[in-house]
Amino acid sequence: MIKVANLHLSFGAQVLFEDISLTIGRGERVGLVGRNGSGKTTLLNILAGLVQPDSGVISTSREYSVCYMRQQSFFSQDTVRREAYASLPPAQKEDTWRADKVLSGLGFTERQFDQEPHALSDGFQVRLNLAETLITGGNLLLLDEPTNYLDILSIRWLERFLKSWPGELVVITHDRSFMDSICTHTMMIHRRRIRKVRGTTSKLYEQVAREEEIHEKTRINDEKRRREIDEFINRFRAKARLAGLVQSRIKSLQKKVQLEKLERIETLDFSFNSIPLAAKYLMDVRGISFSYDGSGQPLIDDLSLVITRRDRIGIIGKNGKGKSTFLKLLSGALQPQKGVIRPHPGTSIGYFGQMGIDLLHEEYTIEEELGSVRSGLPRREILNICGSMMFSGEISQKRIGVLSGGERSRVLLGKLLLTPVNMLLLDEPTNHLDMESCDSLVSAIDRFDGAVLIATHNELFLHTLAARLVVFDRDRPFFYEGSYQDFLERRGWEDEREPEESPSSERKEKIQRRELRTRRAEIIGERSKMLGPVEKRITELERKIETLERMLHENNYSIIDASTRGDGGVIQELSKKAHRLRARIDELYKELEDLLEEHESHSRRFEEMLRNLEA
Repeated sequence: MIKVANLHLSFGAQVLFEDISLTIGRGERVGLVGRNGSGKTTLLNILAGLVQPDSGVISTSREYSVCYMRQQSFFSQDTVRREAYASLPPAQKEDTWRADKVLSGLGFTERQFDQEPHALSDGFQVRLNLAETLITGGNLLLLDEPTNYLDILSIRWLERFLKSWPGELVVITHDRSFMDSICTHTMMIHRRRIRKVRGTTSKLYEQVAREEEIHEKTRINDEKRRREIDEFINRFRAKARLAGLVQSRIKSLQKKVQLEKLERIETLDFSFNSIPLAAKYLMDVRGISFSYDGSGQPLIDDLSLVITRRDRIGIIGKNGKGKSTFLKLLSGALQPQKGVIRPHPGTSIGYFGQMGIDLLHEEYTIEEELGSVRSGLPRREILNICGSMMFSGEISQKRIGVLSGGERSRVLLGKLLLTPVNMLLLDEPTNHLDMESCDSLVSAIDRFDGAVLIATHNELFLHTLAARLVVFDRDRPFFYEGSYQDFLERRGWEDEREPEESPSSERKEKIQRRELRTRRAEIIGERSKMLGPVEKRITELERKIETLERMLHENNYSIIDASTRGDGGVIQELSKKAHRLRARIDELYKELEDLLEEHESHSRRFEEMLRNLEA
């Protein structure tokens, strides 16, 4: 358990935190959200003891340990395996299997286990930092964007690992579905203060939005009331007989706290620029193959698909399997060694990916870079896009060379907005975007009147957008006609499938339990199918009997009334009707009795089947 009280931190004139307090209780897994630049990483550094606040107190219980995933790589061992083993706590130095399990889960191969850590790519060095953090453990785990550089399978493994984490956790991630699946609480840095709720990101965002709406309505009402009081004071100040009332109003005005107008928070707000195309098919991909060295196992082998005008295609798989290469082939930056790619003559492609970020001009300003999309663009249009990408005013004159990775991504996105297209190729577009910007991107893609192919490890994007898939799994890519959820249920990832040969006793027991559950569900289904119509018929008969008895009751009272009046003809007619009703009621009761007996017989049969199954 860790407590923060009255924390304040500023950098020069910029106030980052203003008198914030928070508690992370025992067993809480907290997702930390907030706009880029709001101080999320700084707060983790404070909790880890790496940054000292201007004021405030951070307290923990005795021997409480905090483990923070470092951003820089400082490796001391000669192999990945030994580096991971060195992270094991003293009491678990012999449990090397734990380290092996974490490395494998994060996507390290056996060959990489014996590789020198500094020889790894930047992405795998970050993975090794994450692995060491998970292996070291502690009471509180602090993770800053742990899904960066992870592929979809490693993210799914990490999700399962963190769900079973026994201690406390604070995690920063732009992946909303990942955060919501593992976290018990969500905490937001908003307007230099902290908000925390039990539940998901949606619950917190909705609560903050409601509170801000109430604040603004209250502020407007208060201002209106303040103006009315001012008018009263100014109007009657000179009237002696109203002096008491005027003074009372002046005092109430002085006591009244004046609510400040909430500062506008910039957010991405954009739509892609689509050009119409009457044709149904935008591109035909037939039997393409590609490898960078031209020999050996091709990265892409005999892949075919047809891209239609409103397609939403997710491109999924491990890193290094060819997803980005596939998008470059579709964009025309690479040519297939076999097969053919035939775009429609009217197809216009917009590409977003690392290749585009690398081609930005370091010496250009943001405005100049956006203006380089095509000559003759009106400056007003360029500045509008600057504003929609959160580069308003003087910020639009910043040089590309001084921008962060997230800002460069937004510049590339802005260039794409200025390009009229009918096919979007998006390669990991959520990298460097915060959660709110990711939400804006989902909405913009959904509204786009053209085809979208998106390579992403973000499962929220896949569940929300993708109706078809190109899957890089089982040593070769293949086209899958169906949603991501359908893929997980019907086919699934090869690495997540349990081995089918020589099942262990534990696996046999799992299979037996699954078969028993399936058979039980089948029996219950058969029971519902068999007894459903009978139960429905019984209910109908009971309603009919009830209606007839009510009618009979009414007729009996009518007979009494007619008898009182001495109306013989009416008495005779009503008596016949009452007799017919009694006869019909008797028939229905007999039919109901037979149905109940049939129902009981069926029920006994199914109960016996379930008892035998459970035995």
